[in-house]
Amino acid sequence: MNQKNLRIGAGAGYSGDRIEPAVELAEKGRLDYLVFECLAERTIALAQQRRARNPEEGYDPLLEARMTACLPACAQNGIRVITNMGAANPVAAMNKTASIAARLGISGLKIAAVTGDEVSGQIRDMDLRLMESGEPLGTLRDVLVSANAYLGAEPIVKALEAGADIVITGRVADPALFAAPLIHEFGWSFSDFGRLGKGTVLGHLLECAGQVTGGFFADPGYKEVPNLARLGFPIGIVSADGDFELTKVPGSGGRITLATCKEQLLYEIHDPARYYTPDVVADFTGVRFHQLEEDRIRVTGGSGNPKTGLLKVSVGYLDGFIGEGQMSYGGPGAVRRGQLALDIVRERLGFLGIDTADGQFDLIGVNSLYGPTLPVGEPAEVRARVAVRTADRSVAQKVADEVEALYTNGPAGGGGAVKSVREVMAVQSVLIPAELVRTEIHFQNS
Repeated sequence: MNQKNLRIGAGAGYSGDRIEPAVELAEKGRLDYLVFECLAERTIALAQQRRARNPEEGYDPLLEARMTACLPACAQNGIRVITNMGAANPVAAMNKTASIAARLGISGLKIAAVTGDEVSGQIRDMDLRLMESGEPLGTLRDVLVSANAYLGAEPIVKALEAGADIVITGRVADPALFAAPLIHEFGWSFSDFGRLGKGTVLGHLLECAGQVTGGFFADPGYKEVPNLARLGFPIGIVSADGDFELTKVPGSGGRITLATCKEQLLYEIHDPARYYTPDVVADFTGVRFHQLEEDRIRVTGGSGNPKTGLLKVSVGYLDGFIGEGQMSYGGPGAVRRGQLALDIVRERLGFLGIDTADGQFDLIGVNSLYGPTLPVGEPAEVRARVAVRTADRSVAQKVADEVEALYTNGPAGGGGAVKSVREVMAVQSVLIPAELVRTEIHFQNS
């Protein structure tokens, strides 16, 4: 068992996150592990579409850029990497990473890919209910794109035990990416739910990277965060009992405070006493934050209860098309002209027999977020936006075209028109018994 404190850096909080803070962590963070958390429910469904078009794709679009930027420092400093950038194709991501390492002249790396989270074949004909709508899963059979189960830490731990320097997964519960190195290094048991609960607290605080250092937090005049343009990402310094400290590279931008930590702890949490993961039902109610010094917070408490034996599955499916158009109006009377533009498009779509029940007619800057419930003063500029969802791509195109036609057929002074038609990738969830999922670990050497 490793008795020293373990240093884990959060290298990304979502697929399109900045890369420079991860390089800073690899170069200056004195890390043992660097974790890139890059998947969301919709992200992996889109990745499945890319893989369907090209069997060599389906991994994170920024995998090559991230690995190219970070591998040299990770290899030089002996930092192991864990990431879900494999998305819909972890094996292709593994092979790509090996080729990147070779191009960079880095040899001797053992790279692992974890597969098994894709379960569309197993569940397609099962009698399951969608958690969000309550409808049978079978109603989506003809439009199903993907079904990915949230795996736990165990396959990552097995890959680390086999000597992997880089572990690339598909859909894994976000906290499991961070708990896995703790289980491996400290020899935790998978039935030690107290420590697994603490590991989940760590993972939840780090999984969104810059959010715990002040990103998605700043509110000028109320919550100040310095140097956000150079925001540093967090480091967890973890002891064998699961308690830990949060800090960042000295001199990096942002701030780690009691407030940033508390906000992140509550982020996307339903019941803090029962936070369900594949490894443990974590209990956050006993978590306590202690300010040690500037940008250094000690985190204690947190516990857990036995896992449920069920895995959540994100089901991605096609749900029609959205036709959208926007037009700007400025100067005196901008709001009245923008509203007239919306009225014209609504009437035109009625002439064309287009159902707008599943549509939005907004003035951005006036009522697009809060409707009439938050009065604002008369702005000098507005942007009229129309968006309608429909099952027919050609109908969506007509919606977009009618907004663009406001140029010469609408109120005075319209400009900056844009229009688009996009396919809707929707996501719902089901629960399945964990024993239905069979994971595999693949290896490649650089």
